[in-house]
Amino acid sequence: MYEFDFSFLNDYLPDLIRGIWLTIGMTVASILPGFLLGTLVAVARLRGRPWAQRIATIYVEAIRNTPLIIQVFWLFFGLASLQVHVGPFAAAVIALIINVGAYTAEIMRAGFQTIPRGQLEAASCLALSPFQSLVYVEVPQAVERVYPALVSQFVLMMLATSIMSQISAEELTGVAYMIQSFTFRGFEVYLVIAVLYLGLASLLRVVLMGIAEVSFPRRRRLRTSL
Repeated sequence: MYEFDFSFLNDYLPDLIRGIWLTIGMTVASILPGFLLGTLVAVARLRGRPWAQRIATIYVEAIRNTPLIIQVFWLFFGLASLQVHVGPFAAAVIALIINVGAYTAEIMRAGFQTIPRGQLEAASCLALSPFQSLVYVEVPQAVERVYPALVSQFVLMMLATSIMSQISAEELTGVAYMIQSFTFRGFEVYLVIAVLYLGLASLLRVVLMGIAEVSFPRRRRLRTSL
């Protein structure tokens, strides 16, 4: 009968903590740039010049229809063959930004399309420039409308960091590979890793929803009035 043995936790706890911090670092470093990139691409697809719309469409379709691991390999190994060397952490973060940016673009595009035309006309009547209308009227409303989808996408991005060990970025899954190769306790190791990912995903969701509570007071008022 199989006997569970989690004694490896005592010996490898520092490695697990290091993996957790690297996973968190990749996630935090990717969320805001990925959101900004996705928003710019969404605007380009909706209101850009024809050439900008084509470039944005090609970018979104190319990224959304190729595996993230191929994108990471291209950045890390492909550029190295061209004498452009990118470190594992930097390659991982850049790949995550590019990847989540494409998905965020489609989410934000849907958010922009839900804004009533009257809002844009009102902004024009107030003499707001197109840029001011975008920043102060459209983006806040679009983000509020699609925020749950954005949160889910960012959580998926955090979980996607698990493949970055393939380029020697020793995040949580990379640490698990190492521990398993020394202890031969694959079941216990990956059970612990699964629990840690569940905790990280739950923590990220709580933090992002907390940001929503602060950023979208209208939601609080509506919830309080119910």
